[in-house]
Amino acid sequence: MPPEPLAHRISRELAARIVSGRIAPGERLRQDHIAAEFGASHVPVREAFRQLESRGLAVNEPRRGFRVAGFSAAEVREVAEMRAALEMLALRHAAPHLTPAVLDQAENAIRAGDNAADVETWDQANRLFHRLILGPCGMPRLLQSIDDLHVASARFLFSGWRAEWEAPTDRDHRAILHALRARDPDRAAMVLARHIQASGQKPKTTGLKIPS
Repeated sequence: MPPEPLAHRISRELAARIVSGRIAPGERLRQDHIAAEFGASHVPVREAFRQLESRGLAVNEPRRGFRVAGFSAAEVREVAEMRAALEMLALRHAAPHLTPAVLDQAENAIRAGDNAADVETWDQANRLFHRLILGPCGMPRLLQSIDDLHVASARFLFSGWRAEWEAPTDRDHRAILHALRARDPDRAAMVLARHIQASGQKPKTTGLKIPS
């Protein structure tokens, strides 16, 4: 495979820091500092900032440059509603192509989430489950949009995390998997939509109990 463009690598690394909260909402993205860190000129750094902006992770303020975007309760609900609609569409197209092997991998992802020792590991397992059941839809633009929304969801998830962590038991994922094994895509899509919409509810201030 060709090497990853530098702007993409910078964007990917900054996105990971923003999602995890290492770069806080409202914090300025200093072009000179980031260019020096990555040994880059300002051109790929500006392109990386634009990529972050297109994903809703940064905003460009006239004469002030880029800063990390914040988010409101309304935005959390909006992302959940968008994800529910798009993931239902993807699942309906993917369901006829889901093989037993893929469903077995999805079940392994559920187990990994149940046994996660921290929120980062849980989020990786959660996102893997969604990718596995949606990937065979054969609609790359739709999947890219869903992936961008998952990044936004991860920000909300991490913002509600506190020092104590307890991996949630994900009954919804199991119900979705059971319906897919039973060749009942309508039931699977209904549970999936309900599951995602629940993530748009106000997060608890302690612990992490929001599905994603």
